[in-house]
Amino acid sequence: MSAYIIARITVTDPEAYKAYASQTVALAEEFGGRFLVKGGAQEVLEGDCPDRHVVIEFPDRQTAIDWYNSDAYQRILPIALANSTRDLVIVDGM
Repeated sequence: MSAYIIARITVTDPEAYKAYASQTVALAEEFGGRFLVKGGAQEVLEGDCPDRHVVIEFPDRQTAIDWYNSDAYQRILPIALANSTRDLVIVDGM
């Protein structure tokens, strides 16, 4: 069953954040991941929302976890954490 990493992000330093964002697609692809949403225009229908949303589809939950915990992703994660605030979850597909 597919699993999705969903991130709600407020970027605090866009220039520094680019060093992180520019590497995530290739890293996810190494684990069979596919970006369905990466930023993009949004229209808020209800509530308060951060300025950026990301949805990455993985073949299954374990693969998503393996990607997140991989050495390659963990090397770039500090860039994201230093230059944004975010919520990140893994959600099972149907």
